Amino acid sequence: MAKYGMSMCVLGMSAEFRDEGLAVNALWPRTAVWTAAMEMMTGDESSKKCRKPEICADAFYAIVTQDSRKFTGNFCIDDKVLADAGITDFEQYAVEPGQELMPDFFLDAADGMGGIIREQSDKAFAAKARAENAASKGKPQSHSAVGGGENHAAIFDAIGQHIKAKPDPKLKGTYVFQVGGKSWFLNVENGDQGEGEAPSGKPIATLSMNDADFLEIFSGKLQSATAYMSGRLKIKGDMGAAMKLDKLLAQKNKK
Repeated sequence: MAKYGMSMCVLGMSAEFRDEGLAVNALWPRTAVWTAAMEMMTGDESSKKCRKPEICADAFYAIVTQDSRKFTGNFCIDDKVLADAGITDFEQYAVEPGQELMPDFFLDAADGMGGIIREQSDKAFAAKARAENAASKGKPQSHSAVGGGENHAAIFDAIGQHIKAKPDPKLKGTYVFQVGGKSWFLNVENGDQGEGEAPSGKPIATLSMNDADFLEIFSGKLQSATAYMSGRLKIKGDMGAAMKLDKLLAQKNKK
């Protein structure tokens, strides 16, 4: 069952069984949890950026020991549940304490960049729709109108401007995006970006995708984890850093 289906089951079943005092809640990890599935997808090196499964077990216990008639129909996050229960030491759950943790693939990041990216991507989708409409009427269209380099340049420029205005000390280094046969680089420390090879140094990660998937991921229409697991997004380099950046770019602006 997919994540969306499980979420709908929580909403429906919690309402269905509420009068009987049977609680139905969902529990999500804040960060990646080191499991056999994570090892298969990301390799041994990613373990140091994960938490242990025990955090979910403890959060589960905290949930099921609450009053089932009052606590039902909730979408819980493991460390939030434990914090509400009085837990303050979360280093005990880290596979390697002190390491920066990889965010879970299915939770939104708390950052304002998504709105900027979504605006630029929506413009690109609108341009594509206009081009397709013109094509259906027999009018000529340009390559850039259907999601080519000009749209990508606008998106990367928006990202760079945002980084320069609001740098995040947690983000380091340069990333390379290979999109539709072209390469773009993005320095997440200073906002430098552009088409072509990165100016210097080895990139932290290289993310490869086609034009359509690029626009969908950056606009939030396609989940990065879904794209990766279906083979539409390929990652070379630091998997944890790549997933964190990709999600940061794709999530919607929360205001």
